[in-house]
Amino acid sequence: MVKHYSEQLDRTFFAISDPTRRAIIGKLAAKGTCSVLELAEPFKMSLPAISKHLKLLENANLITRAVKGRVHYLKLRAEPMSEAKEWLETYSKFWIRQLDSFEP
Repeated sequence: MVKHYSEQLDRTFFAISDPTRRAIIGKLAAKGTCSVLELAEPFKMSLPAISKHLKLLENANLITRAVKGRVHYLKLRAEPMSEAKEWLETYSKFWIRQLDSFEP
């Protein structure tokens, strides 16, 4: 059974609640490691705004940062999302049973 309360679970769901952060996670999942400028490129927002999103993802332990010279590289840490997946699967089973009960 999934724990009902977890600070990591709260941070994960809060981090993925924003479409910009989900897009950043998607790009990192597809490409592996990206620089901040690479991640910021498709968005119509300032670098400080992107940095705030990245900081939130870092605080949720969903990304890691490595600095080489003046360039910051980010990489996805998908492990914290496994708790969210487990939580969703638990409640998915509940809702499937509830919806199946409505079928004639």
